[in-house]
Amino acid sequence: MKIIVIGATGTLGSAVARHLTARGHEVVRAARRGPVPVDLADPVSLDALFATVRDVDAVICCAASGRLTSLDSPSDEEFTTGLDGKLLGQVHLVRRALHHLRDGGAVILTSGTFAEPTPGGAFGALVNAGLDAFVRAAAVELPRGLRLDVVSPGWITETLAGLGLDPAEGTPADEVARAYVDLLDTLVPRAAETRSPRPAEPATLAQ
Repeated sequence: MKIIVIGATGTLGSAVARHLTARGHEVVRAARRGPVPVDLADPVSLDALFATVRDVDAVICCAASGRLTSLDSPSDEEFTTGLDGKLLGQVHLVRRALHHLRDGGAVILTSGTFAEPTPGGAFGALVNAGLDAFVRAAAVELPRGLRLDVVSPGWITETLAGLGLDPAEGTPADEVARAYVDLLDTLVPRAAETRSPRPAEPATLAQ
């Protein structure tokens, strides 16, 4: 299968791309500074992506990241960081993908979850809840047997380590990546039929 991974240069996206490649899929690695440029906050770049990459079976978006912002942030713009990219960007992605994916294809988005309320996480929680609700509502509208779902990972071990926090509180990117790949197998049965004897490449840290 031909699969676009958005955010493929990041910690999670690179792990997802690695697992898909090991299973024999053709992976198109897209990112803001990757070989195939795309920016979720820029709808024009999404149009360019689908105009350039044709005959796609699935899209997995791992680029939806946000940051902790205090409720009393100095400006609304700072507090709502992630609105254009993580929330609206993924909505724009789905709206475009449904016109370009092959019949029976799938889109997998990324929201997120906190085990408990986290200082600075109020707007991120709002965005995640909005994405989860969007997926549930939009899935029934998709044509041609297309499927839509979302993965809601918690903290990634490598991300916590990069922030100088306790990595033991997170889940390794390699483990989270397998959840995306397993979900794809469930959504698109032909994905599970694409197998390769090659093992996944050793995990590496990405920015």
